[in-house]
Amino acid sequence: MLEELDALRQNQTWTLVTREPYMNMVGSKWVFKAKLIANGTLDKLKARLVTKGYHQVDGVDYTETFSPVIKPSTIRLVLSLALVNQWDIRQLNVKNAFLHGFISEYIFMEQPLGIHDSLFPSHVYKLQKALYSLKQAPRAWFDRFSSFLLAHGFFCSLVDPSLFILHSSLGTLILLLYFDDMLLTGSNSRLLDDFIQLLHSEFAMKDLGPIHNFLGIEIQQRNNSLHLSQAHYAYSILNKAHMLDCKPMNTPMESKTKGLHDDTPYSDPSFYRSIVGALQYLTLIRPNLSFCVNYVSQFLQSPSLASMKMVRRILRYVKGSIHFGLHLTGDTTLDLCGFSDADWAGCPTTRRSTTGFCTFLGQNIISWCAKKQPTISRSSTEVEYRAMANSAAELTWLTFLLRDLRVPQSQPPILFCDNLSALHMTINPVFHARSKHIELDYHFVRERVSMGLLVTPHVSSTLQIVDIFTKPLCKAVLHHFRNKLCLQPQHSLREGIKHNSPTNNHLESTTWSDKAFDQDVVVFPEIEES
Repeated sequence: MLEELDALRQNQTWTLVTREPYMNMVGSKWVFKAKLIANGTLDKLKARLVTKGYHQVDGVDYTETFSPVIKPSTIRLVLSLALVNQWDIRQLNVKNAFLHGFISEYIFMEQPLGIHDSLFPSHVYKLQKALYSLKQAPRAWFDRFSSFLLAHGFFCSLVDPSLFILHSSLGTLILLLYFDDMLLTGSNSRLLDDFIQLLHSEFAMKDLGPIHNFLGIEIQQRNNSLHLSQAHYAYSILNKAHMLDCKPMNTPMESKTKGLHDDTPYSDPSFYRSIVGALQYLTLIRPNLSFCVNYVSQFLQSPSLASMKMVRRILRYVKGSIHFGLHLTGDTTLDLCGFSDADWAGCPTTRRSTTGFCTFLGQNIISWCAKKQPTISRSSTEVEYRAMANSAAELTWLTFLLRDLRVPQSQPPILFCDNLSALHMTINPVFHARSKHIELDYHFVRERVSMGLLVTPHVSSTLQIVDIFTKPLCKAVLHHFRNKLCLQPQHSLREGIKHNSPTNNHLESTTWSDKAFDQDVVVFPEIEES
């Protein structure tokens, strides 16, 4: 606690002033935490003085509070780019990051309990810099750090404000910012080291070396590839749910699920919400969990015994695949492609459809989505067309991101769909009777195709990997598509790609085509043969 106070005083976080009747006082409190590293062992014991931000009044001592953070898709894209170019990836952390932010409002805080100033015990603190739990603290820190980067030649990406890029004659630097955690990579190692020294001169930085643990994700680098795992986090969810000793399952949902048959209310809704909320973060590197977690999230308001039973089945599946993680490789191209699909009227209650898509940079998966559509559709053509529009928007966003990074695309992105009627609609305004009611913004995909900025070939329904985002699948199909989504067990990195484990016999057969995309060629070998 004394070390925390000394750090705050050295940072000139506040000044002591006389208490006045007009002041809106904000309380203070101590927060104690045992920080753990990725394997669950103790890193350090930490004490932090924070404000009681709920005492703040809108318009009086705060206005704007929003602060952007890096998007998961951007992280995966930049990691893939660094692997392909064989760039070093460094991990940095800022000590007491929020304390670096300047605030313009007048904020007065009570002195912490038990540690008053001996000379002025009745005085209060007038804050000059942001403190943790202030509503505007994240925004103040982001403004301070982004201003520093912009002053030193970086520019902020328009499509992701937490992505900062420097293009110079000496090389390229890319910085990803998530509050006080950041990843830094670039084409010139000397330029990378010089910039880290510059950061040290301005902020209290911690150089954590090569990337190994970012946002709770364990990252192992080997043979020009990265393996992203959340095994420890998955264990913590199982422990929280009292299911560490549960029997594993091969699938997260029953393949014939048609809705909930038992609507008896679950006795502990808060526990249900806590477990499902934790599972949502697990989908950060586990695309195979996206649909089932999205499905059980629809019952957060009033969970039933049946929905809790589904959550337990998901946890049992997590137990059986706990060492699976996302595998990114540098032995690939940098061409964009995507897969789009939809399950027509899949929800038995609302009869709404589910949109699913995933995008790839070369053979590395970048983004994915499993989301219920906002309205009921009259035909499978309509739902597939809507799904294609959302997929095209995602590919367009990734194109803009690659443009900021100066990654040229040799050809337009390719979007695969298994519905011929929807594909015809992307080229010609056909099926007027079935499509005249569709909102104009969904015809965005037709415009992209007509401008030559998107190619939409057909893919067989049996090879449509996005089925995993739209419906429950049987064991064989789930494992086949899981392999296509860059998911591998962690031990495959140590034992090599080719080994006799039954879980990984698929790897040799799922090698991507050495050839990039031709007009009618798809990256999966099975599709090429067809």
